[in-house]
Amino acid sequence: KCIGLQPSTVYSIVRGAWLQALAGINFFLIMAVLPLLLPACFLDSMATLGLAAYGYGIRYEFGIFNQKICGGWQLEEADDWLRYGNPWEKARPEYMIPVHFYGRIQHDHDGVKWVDTQVVLALPYDTPVPGYRNNTVNTMRLWSARAPNEFNLKDFNVGGYIQAVLDRNLAENISRVLYPNDNFFEGKELRLKQEYFVVAATLQDIIRRFKSSKFGSRDPVRTSFDAFPDKVAIQLNDTHPSLTIPELMRVLVDIEKLDWDKAASSGSTWPTSASWAPTRSTAWPGSTPRSSRPPCKYPAPRRRVNSPEICLLGFLGQQKEIHFATEDTCPWINMAHVDIVGSHVVNGVARIHSKIYYYKWRHSLLLLLFKDFYEFEPHKFQNKTNGITPRRWLVLCNPGLAEIIAERIGEDYISDLDQLKKLLAFVEDEGFIRDIAKVKQENKLKFSAYLEKEYKVKINPNSLFDIQVKRIHEYKRQLLNCLHIITFYNRIKKEPNKHFVPRTIMIGGKAAPGYHMAKMIIKLITSIGDIVNNDPVIGDRLKVIFLENYRVSLAEKVVPAADLSEQISTAGTEASGTGNMKFMLNGALTIGTMDGANVEMAEEAGEENFFIFGMRVEDVDELDRKGYCAKDYYDHIPELKQAIDQMSSGFFSPKQPDLFKDIVNMLMYHDRFKVFADYEAYIKCQEKVSALYKNTKEWTKKVIKNIATSGKFSSDRTIAQYAREIWGVEPTRQKIPAPDDPRE
Repeated sequence: KCIGLQPSTVYSIVRGAWLQALAGINFFLIMAVLPLLLPACFLDSMATLGLAAYGYGIRYEFGIFNQKICGGWQLEEADDWLRYGNPWEKARPEYMIPVHFYGRIQHDHDGVKWVDTQVVLALPYDTPVPGYRNNTVNTMRLWSARAPNEFNLKDFNVGGYIQAVLDRNLAENISRVLYPNDNFFEGKELRLKQEYFVVAATLQDIIRRFKSSKFGSRDPVRTSFDAFPDKVAIQLNDTHPSLTIPELMRVLVDIEKLDWDKAASSGSTWPTSASWAPTRSTAWPGSTPRSSRPPCKYPAPRRRVNSPEICLLGFLGQQKEIHFATEDTCPWINMAHVDIVGSHVVNGVARIHSKIYYYKWRHSLLLLLFKDFYEFEPHKFQNKTNGITPRRWLVLCNPGLAEIIAERIGEDYISDLDQLKKLLAFVEDEGFIRDIAKVKQENKLKFSAYLEKEYKVKINPNSLFDIQVKRIHEYKRQLLNCLHIITFYNRIKKEPNKHFVPRTIMIGGKAAPGYHMAKMIIKLITSIGDIVNNDPVIGDRLKVIFLENYRVSLAEKVVPAADLSEQISTAGTEASGTGNMKFMLNGALTIGTMDGANVEMAEEAGEENFFIFGMRVEDVDELDRKGYCAKDYYDHIPELKQAIDQMSSGFFSPKQPDLFKDIVNMLMYHDRFKVFADYEAYIKCQEKVSALYKNTKEWTKKVIKNIATSGKFSSDRTIAQYAREIWGVEPTRQKIPAPDDPRE
């Protein structure tokens, strides 16, 4: 069946049903197509744990944009990261793979063929990923889109040179830019092509490697796929990889000529069921993946077969129909359901996140149906709390702290982070307390100098460094932070002679280019900073800085210098978070809601060593049932009313008084994330932060307890759990002999 703009014939996991779906990336064992910090940590840990793993993704010519702040507004500039080449990668043209788009389906005596397609070549670039002191090096393979070599000679010969070149550019646009703006049709089409491109190329590469492997096969080339589930494990990361499941079915049935029932039957003979395991990494309802389907260029019949083991979930004497697609005015496919049915394990990335997905009925029918899936196949659902690599996020970015830890407990903690618990014996050690405080102050001095150079703002290095760095989004609630800044500012103005604990509040992150509200939030932060930083009454008691172009290299400066980590999303919306773990490991205390991994972090360190505030998931559910009315909070909390009135009256935008009307309107009437409901608790919790910060010794003791209990949040632990409980392999710390080591 031809599916128009979507690039492949896709078989549904529902038996015999054809789904027009497009989304996907895939991992062998595990890797992400996107340059996210979490997959980078996972690759490091897989190599350190001696796992034979490959990572697959797209080699984007332009990464996520460089953020420039001009007049307080975000502007996007191209990130030409390959301008001067990349010395760590090696092109592997011998493994170039064709990927097909468009075309039509032809049925003949040999079966189904996909013909008249447009071909794009996937050129692999390999990057080595070394483990920590074990001589293990894994491979990350990134695909670059290339046009076929031949020009359209007819166009070229009649003077159509420009069109011939443009056709090549269209093919190569697939790997041109990360995160194309999908607010318009062409952007959606490009994003779909990118997702299928990496799926199709990677699956061909995995199958090629499997068929050419000599282990367990006496044939020169494997022809049987019976061993495929035992030899290949593929981890799907986050919301985009879903198409890998039906694409593998297409390859097995149409190309490898496996019988449909043999390819798709449940149990160990079903490669998709035995090989795939998706990870869901965002918890708020709007993130649940649905792939919209543009109109087909050609008619294509659909046939549905009610499969009792899939379409109808029979339990408790009932049958519940699970919808994979709709035919309404805006047809869509529920990719999350495809993930669940087509995989042998589905996991969340924090315990609270997994419970929300699998057990709770929250906000939407989709999550209710996740509950139905769980009741039908509870064995499929697991939790794997995220982690970070201590090699980058402690030893590399904070060598001073790493060194004083090693002086007390040795260096083995670098590959076994649980050993940090030994530091609990030093909580009352005066010398260790002084050393921890000294390292933190040195990091703050370095970062203060950087800020003064880059932002021309004089920073008080003795102030409390209060930091919120993450992508700009309503559910991250940077707006709650803004309300605290305004309230703190108003309190200083009201009592200028009163002693206040000085704060430098830093907020950083990028807004998606098409996300209007996120860009308005950035403008609000910078506008507040303009007023606060230039008010002589405030002085150095409060400074507000928006950290431009937040990225890994800047994070390596920010994280070691932080005193307070802001993790303030609405309970039940954050999947896990890893920034919270980085700050904890580097000696920042956390102010946050009981959301994502904050819950487990507070359990490890003890809630008395955290600044926890606000609604729990149950409270949010109860408020949803009652109905959230922002105006009630506005009318009954004077400081909140004052802050909102200042925003709406133009206090922070005197040249354009109605500039922030969209933000105020959203907060008052359309706030899905209930900022006002947590405002009062947040302000009171911030007062506790200030009170404790006055007592350097007691503050530092809590810092030590946080560092000592952060061992659980190593990505080594996360990957070891994936390996043992999902992929069916055993990690090893065995060191491979170096090539020049003498052999016995």
